[in-house]
Amino acid sequence: MDASAKGNRIRTVPIAVFVVVVLAEIGAVALSWGLEPWTDTAIYAMYSTVLASAGVLVASKYGRNPIGWLMLWLGLSNALVTDLAQGYGLRANQRSWPAGTAAEWLSSSSVVLQMVPVILLWLLFPTGRLLGRRWLMVVAAGSIASVLTVGGYSLSHRADADFVQGTNPYVVGWLPTGAMWAIGNAFLMLALVGSAAALVVRFHRSARVERQQLKLIAIAAILAVVVLPLGPFLWERYPLTRVAVAVVLLAQPVAVCVAMTRYRLYDIDRVISRTISYTLVTAVLVGIYVATVVALGALVGRSLAWVTAGATLVAATAFHPVRKRAQSVVDRRFDRSRFDALHRTDRFINDLHAGRTAPEQVEALLRDVTGDPELTIHYRTHDGTGELSAGIPVKRGEALVATITGISIQTERPSLVAEVITAAGLAIEIAGLRVELRRQLDEVEASRARLITVADEERRRLERDLHDGAQQRLVSIGLALRHAQHQLGNSNHDEASRTLDDAVVEIAVAIHELRELAHGLRPSSLDAGLGSALRDLARRAPLPVSVATTGERFAPDVETTAYFVAIEALTNTVKHAHATRVDLCADKRDGALVVQVTDDGIGGATPYGGSGLCGMADRLAAVGGNLTVDSDHKGTTVIASIPCAS
Repeated sequence: MDASAKGNRIRTVPIAVFVVVVLAEIGAVALSWGLEPWTDTAIYAMYSTVLASAGVLVASKYGRNPIGWLMLWLGLSNALVTDLAQGYGLRANQRSWPAGTAAEWLSSSSVVLQMVPVILLWLLFPTGRLLGRRWLMVVAAGSIASVLTVGGYSLSHRADADFVQGTNPYVVGWLPTGAMWAIGNAFLMLALVGSAAALVVRFHRSARVERQQLKLIAIAAILAVVVLPLGPFLWERYPLTRVAVAVVLLAQPVAVCVAMTRYRLYDIDRVISRTISYTLVTAVLVGIYVATVVALGALVGRSLAWVTAGATLVAATAFHPVRKRAQSVVDRRFDRSRFDALHRTDRFINDLHAGRTAPEQVEALLRDVTGDPELTIHYRTHDGTGELSAGIPVKRGEALVATITGISIQTERPSLVAEVITAAGLAIEIAGLRVELRRQLDEVEASRARLITVADEERRRLERDLHDGAQQRLVSIGLALRHAQHQLGNSNHDEASRTLDDAVVEIAVAIHELRELAHGLRPSSLDAGLGSALRDLARRAPLPVSVATTGERFAPDVETTAYFVAIEALTNTVKHAHATRVDLCADKRDGALVVQVTDDGIGGATPYGGSGLCGMADRLAAVGGNLTVDSDHKGTTVIASIPCAS
């Protein structure tokens, strides 16, 4: 048989067994309903179904491990031999069907036989192999216990209650059924204790994943060791015993399935510690309550209402400190990793409050307590531009302040990691604020440096252009006019006329150069208002520009900044956007003058990297404004907000 065929069989057989179990339990419920307590019918049908479901999951994933197949066998035998046979026996005696009494006897005899697979589960869990050959003695003890107990029960009058007619017709009087029953139960106890001991030995030899698996199954094993031996003695006297046995048996496949599939396996430490701590808290609070009742009864008499109210108040007041102290004590003993992690985190927070540590050290702390050197905190910046990777979110209230990424934090003890992150949330938030503050300070420093550099360059350019351009031309014009004066004095009118013509040309050139130098200073067109200046700017643009402005006047520096923002945005559009039209809008919103320039170009604009938009952002920052750029393949929208007086 090739590997693929074998794999298909491993997947198909468990499903087929599960289907048979479900069909058998449907038949058993239909046959038994109304003829026995409905709790018995429902609980044991659920037990078989859960067994088969767990067996399917484990056998499909670990086909070579016998544990999944043992659970499938338990589910199948319980469904067919126990539940279906019992249902048929009950209905057969009512309807006079054949072999009804035999079906009842078979169902009654099969219950104890199922203890052998349970014992094997504990002996083989989780590897599917015995710890050694000597552990075969436990299997032998379980087998002997099953044979003797079944014989001592099913062949004696102990089983009378399992028959509708009230009498076991298969009693064998000459057999020492009483001795068989007693010896069988003794061997059963030895087998249960031996299989539980195997779990203890495995636990001490194991590490990490296997140890966590064994912790989970140990809870179910302890319940079984306590409850199952009492079942044969209390089965008929106390009907609730049947429910308790079913619940304990139901815990076995659930625990095995969760442990084998490793679903949230590392949370078992938390379950154990919480169970112990709340049990301890309950005991302490009951003691406090009783002591308070006694003390108040002695002080105020036998007024039941006052005594009860006072004792309840004392117990309620003591709950939180008692729970906190009990959880700390239990974690220290049973969940040391959680205790150490939360204790170190609390100590870090206390040091942070006292100023003995920096909040940025929280990342190193989290790496240490989670054992994950790859753990990284990604902070969100104040303006929402921070890059947050997919990971564990850190929230303060409803606000997301950071995310945490790493390797092992997603696979081992996610609940502990969540608790540590919650405990360290304040430090993470403070560290994020400090990171954001440093980023903004760096931006302010960079913006200031750029403004100083631009101002120095502009000053040198004006000095150079004035000296080499307009100044020289005006000197030349003055000399030409002086020469024309001499020519007129010599009555050389033609030469004087040509000199004056040349001087006029030079004056025109000088005027043009002075206009160029004046570019960047407050334009005179702003004297008539920002709207007039923007419409004049639109008329001179080489592409259609629609203008929508307010007629309101603003402070000169606000109007100047808005005007140059519009110039820079239009210049960028003309140079780079390949746009066909531009919409320019200036309006007052929420105490700020908002200038919006939108084009239908190719996009790709960015306010970083030394672009014209970067200079625009610096100019706005100098007056307390801000710049937003939204640029994609559909076009670019530049929005500048400039604070203005109301």
